[in-house]
Parts: sequence; structure tokens; C-alpha cells
Amino acid sequence: MTLADPTPEQLALVEDEAVRITRDLIRIDSSNYGGHDPETWGPGEREAAEYVVAQLEEVGLQPQILESAPGRANVVVRLPGEDRERGGLVLHGHLDVVPAAAEDWSVDPFAAEVIDGMLYGRGAVDMKDMDGMILAVVRHLARTGQKPPRDLVIVMFADEEAGGTYGSRWMIEHHPEVFEGCTEAISEVGGYSITLPRKDTGEDVRAYLLQTAEKGYAWLKLRATGRAGHGSVPNDENAIVRLSQAVAAIDAHEFPREYVASVRTLFDRVSEITGTPWQEDDAESFLPLLGGARQFVAGTLADSANVTTFHAGYKGNVIPQVAEAELDCRFLPGHQDDLLQLIDELSGEHVEVIIDKIGVSLDAPHETAFVEAMHRSILAEDPGAELIPYCLSAGTDNKQLSQIGIDGYGFAPLQLPADLDFAPLFHGIDERVPVDAIRFGARVLLRLVGDC
Repeated sequence: MTLADPTPEQLALVEDEAVRITRDLIRIDSSNYGGHDPETWGPGEREAAEYVVAQLEEVGLQPQILESAPGRANVVVRLPGEDRERGGLVLHGHLDVVPAAAEDWSVDPFAAEVIDGMLYGRGAVDMKDMDGMILAVVRHLARTGQKPPRDLVIVMFADEEAGGTYGSRWMIEHHPEVFEGCTEAISEVGGYSITLPRKDTGEDVRAYLLQTAEKGYAWLKLRATGRAGHGSVPNDENAIVRLSQAVAAIDAHEFPREYVASVRTLFDRVSEITGTPWQEDDAESFLPLLGGARQFVAGTLADSANVTTFHAGYKGNVIPQVAEAELDCRFLPGHQDDLLQLIDELSGEHVEVIIDKIGVSLDAPHETAFVEAMHRSILAEDPGAELIPYCLSAGTDNKQLSQIGIDGYGFAPLQLPADLDFAPLFHGIDERVPVDAIRFGARVLLRLVGDC
């Protein structure tokens, strides 16, 4: 079964609401500073959740707010489908954003200004645009009284930007019933377009990158211990020196290049479309073809480990007993254990490696009826377009859903200008998205929920 075609007026309303809701959400400062101290959380996540609830209640739905801690609010609502025996589909977003330093931006990061057709603001692409599309489509279904082919479970998570401790991780542990019967999910950082020259004709063709795989992450702390003492006295057990040696060894390590299946599929499909071959020993010359996705893809060619913080000492003439650093490690599917062992070996005997948080890698199937439905929804709005699987170097809440058997995909459909360098906009200064891309995405999602 498919949904009835919307009238031109109904479709225009869905598009308008997707833009309006996105702007409204951007204006709610839901910055996530991480950590576990309630004083640093601020009211933004709860305020955003209450806004979402109001948008859903306005059209007759009965969403729930599930709080993992005061102010850390997750919103859920289920729309029953025509066939309750089929596996349900989860449409999920997150309401938190990374902080933005206003002095670095050319506009107020929480004003949701539209300039030359671009909507500026923190969360414009990560991921309040997708939140707005989802809510606009759900409001349309509720207003028209139509049932999707199968159950839709709508979830707006808290805390995604800090690993989901108060969001998806908590929901999976404490409220798995929300996802009962669900088999697939869609969320962020996929479904956006790059523009490729088609071989022979040279005509432009848009390829939409479906995120079917994700690198995993390991957020680690290195703790070096030594002998405290006076700064004037020789010390061959200096904790700072030991930590520095570990950090230098990790930074100097060259992770080997590896092309996992989803990356090979992406490169092969792009090569087939453009007629440009790729070489395993020279991926760098091929990456520019990928336009706005090239930075995400470049991050999927090897494991990585980056030092992000360094803490040591408390006075200039005192050698401290302890020094600590934090690492952000990202690993390809299947590499988790090997990477953790490598970091332990590189750190040396005087440095303890402490695991703060692990996010599993993902690799969902890309030859399924649901993937075909996503391609159909794109083709209906952009005839001749391609849908190509790819691996994301970052992570999403799909990691947690995978723990209960749900295959997650990145599919926030955006038709982008060929010259837009898209990947750096995530967490970047002057984060922005074309308004017309939000309208396009709302139309695609509406088609998908009627044909899923």
C-alpha cells in the first residue's frame, strides 16, 4: 500500500513546515557540553523536547517524554501501520547540538537566518533539518488520517553529541519496548547528493550517498603515573614525560590503508558512472570526485587516533605524580579489538589505558527491499539519480539501535549544489543548509513513508 498523493496545497504545507520547524528548533539553544554535571546541561534539550511534543499534540498525536535525568529528554511516538505484522521503521533524530562560539560566526548561530537561500545556524545540518523533515511528514500523516504501510516509531533523542549516555543508550537499556517489532531505522549523515560527470556524455548526474556503514569509536583516557617531586631535582619517573612519550608514539603510528566493502562499493560505483578508475595505492587522486563528501570518505580509509586533551601539573616548580590525556579513536568495522590492543602497546608500561566509551562499528545490508524503496523515493523527485552506499567516518545513534537488531541507515535526503563543501559544515563555523534542500528532503521522506 502507498499513501494517497498529497494535493499541491498539502505538499506545499509539508515543505513549509519542514523549514519552519527546522528554524524553530535552531532558535532553541540545545548545546551539549558533555559530561555528567547537571549544572552544565542547560535547559535547551528539555525545551526542544517540549517544542516537539507541542508540534505532535497539535495534530492529535500523544507523544511521551522519557527523561533519563532532569532535563535530558527523549520524545517518542508510534504511528500504527496498515500491516502490524511487518517490522516497524524507526525515524530518529537528536535534539542536542555541539556548542557554537558566536564570535567566530558571521551570523548569530541560534538566530536561524536565511541568507541567499541558505539557512544558517547550529544544527542546520546536524541534525535539526532532518528533525524538521520528520516532524513535518508525521504531522501530514496525522492531519490526513492516513496509515503508513507499516508501523513508524518516531524518536527524538537527547545527548547524541556526547555518545548517547542520556539518550539512545539509556533508551535501549531502560525502554526497549519503544522499539518492539522494529527492524530498520533511518537518521542522519546520509542521503545527501554529490554531483558527478557521467562518462561519455559528460552530463552531470547526482548521486545520493546512502550511509550503510559507520566507523566505531573508542574514547580513551591515558593516565601516566610517576614520582612527584621538586622541579629542581632530577626525576627519571616524570609522569608528564611518560605521557608525552606515549602520545608521541601514538601520533607517529601510521595506520595501514584498508578498503572495507562499503568503501569499495562507493569507489566502484563512482568509477562506473564517471569512467574514472581508482587505484588502491592512490585514493587521494580519486577523492576530489566525491565533492562535498570527500572528507567523510577520506576518514574511512584507515583507523585513526587523535589526542584531544592533555591535563597535567598544578604548579610550575612541582613535578606531578599523574598526567592524563584523552584520545578519540575511530576504527573500521571489525577492527575494535586490534585498535585497543595497539593503543595499549604504543602507550607503554607506565601508562594506563582507560576506556571511557565505546561505540560499535556498523555495516548494514545495502541490497534490500527497503534500500530499493529509498532509491525509488529519490528517483521520484530527481529522475536519473543514483543511490550509492558509503561508510561514515563519524557515528550516529544507529549504533545503539544495532544492539537490539535494528539495521540503521543514514538517509536525510538533501539535494545539494555541486560546489557545496558539505562535510566541513558538520560541527563547523557558519553551519548552513539550502532551504530548497530541506523542501526536497521533506518530499522524499513523504514518499518513503508511503512506500516502505
